[in-house]
Amino acid sequence: MDLKKLLASSLRQKILIILSKIRELRMMQLVYKTGGTYNEVNRSIKILEAEGIVLNSYRKQVRCSKVRVISLNKENPRTQKLLHILRELEEDTKTGSPP
Repeated sequence: MDLKKLLASSLRQKILIILSKIRELRMMQLVYKTGGTYNEVNRSIKILEAEGIVLNSYRKQVRCSKVRVISLNKENPRTQKLLHILRELEEDTKTGSPP
């Protein structure tokens, strides 16, 4: 998928911005912070994961439960490009510059 399509969703943009500021989050924390539903966030995570932008892991918690943890894949050069583009867009909206 090209970078334009990855950034076409405002929810995916929010996910990337949040994960760029916070190293990793449990899935339900990410759902809460984005304001989306679990299904919407899950769908976006699957797209970003398929592109190698985010990493999805499960960690064992107390009493045999597992928690899904999402983090950015900073090893992927596309992740760095996406974050750079998002920062540029954020700066443009702050200064009021036309795209």
